[in-house]
Amino acid sequence: MYAIIKNGCQQYKVTEGDSIKVDLISSPEGTAVSFDDVLMAFDDKNLMISGSNIKVTGTIQKHGRYKKIRVVKFKRRKHYMRSHGHRQDFTEVKIEKIK
Repeated sequence: MYAIIKNGCQQYKVTEGDSIKVDLISSPEGTAVSFDDVLMAFDDKNLMISGSNIKVTGTIQKHGRYKKIRVVKFKRRKHYMRSHGHRQDFTEVKIEKIK
């Protein structure tokens, strides 16, 4: 069984036992988290399960930050160049149940 959930402005395809990285959730590690915004859910025969009572639950595994990316502003022939870095925070969630 798998489901497509929405968290913030991103969508994730998840199955039971998956680990996904979502935007930072301000809860400590080991806390249970529930994703109520389930767009679609499918059973083993690829039949869509309809209804608004489907919930995806998981456990927060760890918090972290992605690798640094460089952002550069540049204008040619104007002697202008600015550079800075950015590291995005994430939370790793292990999916426990789809019901």
